[in-house]
Amino acid sequence: MSAKNVNLFLNNYELTVNQKYNKYVDDKISERIFNKDYTVWADSPTEITNRLDWLFSSEETASKINEINDFVQDIKQNGFTDVLLLGMGGSSLAPEVFSLSFGNKTDYLNLSILDSTDPDRIYELTENIDLEKTLFIVSTKSGGTIETLSFFKYFYTVCSKKLNKENAGNQFVAITDPNSGLEKLAKELNFRKIFLNNPNIGGRYSVLSLFGIVPAALLGIDIEKLLNRAKNVAIECKETKSNSGKIGVAIGRLAMQGINKLTFIYSKKIISFGTWVEQLVAESTGKNGVGILPIENEKLEESEYYKNDRIFVYTHFADDQTENAKIEKLKAKGFPVIEIVLEDIYDLGTEFFRWEYATAVAGWAMGIQPFDQPNVESAKVEAKAMIKNYVENNELPKLNYSIENENIKLAGKVENNSLSEAIKEFLENLNNTDSADYVAIQAYISSNSETNNELQKLRTKIQKKYKTAVTVGYGPRFLHSTGQLHKGDSGKGLFIQFISDRKHKIEIPKEAGKEESEFTFGVLINAQLLGDREALLKNNRKIITLNLGNDLVNNLQKIIVMI
Repeated sequence: MSAKNVNLFLNNYELTVNQKYNKYVDDKISERIFNKDYTVWADSPTEITNRLDWLFSSEETASKINEINDFVQDIKQNGFTDVLLLGMGGSSLAPEVFSLSFGNKTDYLNLSILDSTDPDRIYELTENIDLEKTLFIVSTKSGGTIETLSFFKYFYTVCSKKLNKENAGNQFVAITDPNSGLEKLAKELNFRKIFLNNPNIGGRYSVLSLFGIVPAALLGIDIEKLLNRAKNVAIECKETKSNSGKIGVAIGRLAMQGINKLTFIYSKKIISFGTWVEQLVAESTGKNGVGILPIENEKLEESEYYKNDRIFVYTHFADDQTENAKIEKLKAKGFPVIEIVLEDIYDLGTEFFRWEYATAVAGWAMGIQPFDQPNVESAKVEAKAMIKNYVENNELPKLNYSIENENIKLAGKVENNSLSEAIKEFLENLNNTDSADYVAIQAYISSNSETNNELQKLRTKIQKKYKTAVTVGYGPRFLHSTGQLHKGDSGKGLFIQFISDRKHKIEIPKEAGKEESEFTFGVLINAQLLGDREALLKNNRKIITLNLGNDLVNNLQKIIVMI
């Protein structure tokens, strides 16, 4: 992609960004990054030196194109028509972008993603897939992700039982780091194929490695063309000056001046790219009391509904002018806008690398190191302790509901006894930006078109009423994405957890292929929401939990009316 396709409209912020960009140039930051100089970000090489091979992912993966394509041909020739990828965070978000943006080419495979421990979602998938013709990809860098291994043990056991196979390993493929627990397990169970990725690449920076490119190839995407686009922008980024470097400087510099709501607007076909970049930016920058809050999939409104904490990134195809008029008004009102024009769908290869590089540069501009995630573990530790207690004592902690109106229950620190007044009281924190300046909706409920629509309506209503940024994330998926920022930023988020009754009970086998179980997916997802709630409270975050019972859509509609 040529430089003319990228423009930064910084308005009154031009001077402050240019001052920092001049330092980026003078200090030879691009050269030092490509030389893997950890001192760009920190005094210690810990979790930096062993996380920088994403810089060369496109070349490394390109050397394996023949192996990947041979694998795809083998899968097609053996009658597989569908792929179900089991993974979380970086292992699932990039394949999802490929599936939703490119679709599948004729005669290639349909790709679905499972990154939810919601038992109703797992039940639905189990009922609707053709087990005989489905290839399962178990994708986890560490090889020990609890959700991914639980999905694997469940589906391996289902395949063994329903297909009468003593060893169902032939339907499973692993993508993992060398010497991980998953590699060992995959060898023991005779997986069809084990892809070992370069271990010196962090999960959220792994899209151009085997974690992203193997699923892309199964969809029929021309992976050589995609990787070439990434290579070309990497060459640009190596230069002392580059658009991608300046984007990183701009978003990092402005974030430190309170303009930290990075709002992504995409052409409809590539809207899913936002969920990938959300994880990259949030998990990389949300720490040490600072952070850039990525806003994706938000309906673009008129400028009057935004506070001056916004910076917009408008990425669209040349022939898509849908949002141009609103974007021009935002520029006229003085909002900083970054505009990126894509020539075709394969320019996503460019954008993957551009945003990895820009995020790394933003870390430098903010004085943080963007490759660790110090607060992610806290929610996992809480959830793990709760599961251990459940296995030993058969119970999870109970929420203390202080209000029950309209078949909706509320747990949280509020004064009012009326549900509608309590919700308003909670949101009134937004009237004091020293107290709160964004809302994160955390939905531990089934994801479908109906709930998606209602959550978007709720989001828009809060945004327009309070002129504030609102994000929506499904749990536990967001724990691997924005969860780090929620606990690591300056603490101005308001968190609204939604939970509901589960229709189905699905056991998680203790071992793959065995029926014995210690707990269910329902217990796992409840432990995850309770664990994250506890971690947020320990970090002095403001949170309410709303239990919607068994009437999700109707109760969401009631809450929308209350606001």
